[in-house]
Amino acid sequence: MTFQTIRVERSDTDRVATITLDRPEVLNVFDRQMCQEMARAWRQIKEDDGVNAVVLRAAGDRAFSAGLDTSKPYGQPPLVWNHEDPGELLSPKWQKMWKPVVCAVQGMCTAGAFYFLNESDIVICSDDATFFDSHVTFGMVSALEPIGLMRKVGLGEALRMALMGNDERVTAATALRIGLVTEVVDRADLWSRAHEIASAIARKPAIATQGTVRAVWESLDRPYRAAMEQGLIYTRLGNPLGAAEVAERGREQGREQGRERPPPRLR
Repeated sequence: MTFQTIRVERSDTDRVATITLDRPEVLNVFDRQMCQEMARAWRQIKEDDGVNAVVLRAAGDRAFSAGLDTSKPYGQPPLVWNHEDPGELLSPKWQKMWKPVVCAVQGMCTAGAFYFLNESDIVICSDDATFFDSHVTFGMVSALEPIGLMRKVGLGEALRMALMGNDERVTAATALRIGLVTEVVDRADLWSRAHEIASAIARKPAIATQGTVRAVWESLDRPYRAAMEQGLIYTRLGNPLGAAEVAERGREQGREQGRERPPPRLR
């Protein structure tokens, strides 16, 4: 499958897929084409049993993404009731893709770019990263992005970013403090570190990692007790399968080690 606005690569050695936003000349803003290509990429990765984890990153040095491409119409249907949220196409969770996603952010990250962060499982950034929400500065209601963001950083921090607009930028250090990211690294190490994290996750049984992602994310839409009951079902479904895979790996390693040992000497 070919793409024009993103790059999708797959590593057979460590079962990691990499999606790269690839419009650096316009700060990796997304248009309808990128949204549709992202949805196709998520579905492609979901169906690929050779992939256990994903890295989401962006080309260029200036920005991870500046959100929606406002230089042209997005292309909504004529009837307002049929309008769609671009985030539905950008989101792995809307596409029911439960493989863990590690997002690597460099440079500027603003407005609709939070769609990517809000739906990723682990977010890291470079020390030059800055985060802000420009909607209100240009007279636009900031609603969808902060609703997703407050699940990560809480109501107060999400509202501060939404209401301050372009007047305040969150640094990498502040992003780490408020929980928007979990790690800050040198710019030169960003992509390799993201891949390292994804590769470590991909080595675990997929039944366990994907079940964990699904259970946690689906809990956000349920009351506490209902979420706990749903999670219990997932553990009872997934744990026997995951444990069996771990045991089989151990047996395979034992057989490999047995073959590597030299034959006994005969007297």
